[in-house]
Amino acid sequence: MGETVKLCEVGPRDGLQMAASIMPTDIKIEWIASLARAGLREIEVGSFVPPTLIPQMADTGEVVRASRAIDGLTVIALVPNLKGAQRAHENGADGVIVPVSVSEGHSRANTNKGSLEQVAEVRAIVEWVKGQELPMKVEAGCATAFGCSIEGQVPVGRVVMIAAALADAGVDGVVLADTVGYGNPAQVHATVRAVGAEIGAALDRLHLHDTMGLGLANALAGLEEGIRCFDSALAGLGGCPFAPGASGNIVTEDLVFMLESMGFSTGIDLDGLFRAREVLQRGLRDTALLGNVAKAGIPRTYSRAA
Repeated sequence: MGETVKLCEVGPRDGLQMAASIMPTDIKIEWIASLARAGLREIEVGSFVPPTLIPQMADTGEVVRASRAIDGLTVIALVPNLKGAQRAHENGADGVIVPVSVSEGHSRANTNKGSLEQVAEVRAIVEWVKGQELPMKVEAGCATAFGCSIEGQVPVGRVVMIAAALADAGVDGVVLADTVGYGNPAQVHATVRAVGAEIGAALDRLHLHDTMGLGLANALAGLEEGIRCFDSALAGLGGCPFAPGASGNIVTEDLVFMLESMGFSTGIDLDGLFRAREVLQRGLRDTALLGNVAKAGIPRTYSRAA
């Protein structure tokens, strides 16, 4: 195939926000550096949210500043509102991702705003960033785009409506997120196709969770629909504290193995990811790390894409 597929590592943000313990800041920064050495060029390093809500993210400012020193790394932070975006900009983030839940119930649980109110917040962030001397990328994530543990099924038409509103707000990209991991390949095909038909190239990537064991199958469905950028988390960490039942993201190591085995180029070294797992385990000694490739080892038949 020879095509490039880009991965954005979300472990330091999505992966740690549900961790039972708080990773020491120095180890977190070391972990991010090890991920970059493995070939990951874009990493969500944290979120600018009140530490009373998610104490694991209290050091995000320091982590962003340290990560900016890593050559060639695009440093991303999640922000729920304009205040968070301003803090991200002050600390030197290259970009922000703003969650906008398609499900009204999850939106109010996650941001204390309705879906369209959160779209308006995104528009305010985009307008504020335009007025700054230093640029910062602004993306928006359509959370619960494939189902919600609060409301159940989410109509495709509503996903299209929210995605179109975000594109109209001027974001640099729209992300479709399976926040609770309820999606299936047929649903991914239909939703990506419908959203793509409405907003075209503004549909940037997929953020998939593996709650039902369908994460890689859903990624394959996305590939078949032309998606060439995915979020993933080392060792399958992750979950949303405001979405009951949400579990880990698709495993970065397993996704890299699948893509490279199929002939796609990721630029990511599996051995380097295994070394990053060692740093991660030092920082979260009480956390079980997931991943089939790490468990089985790299097969002798494996070869990276040219």
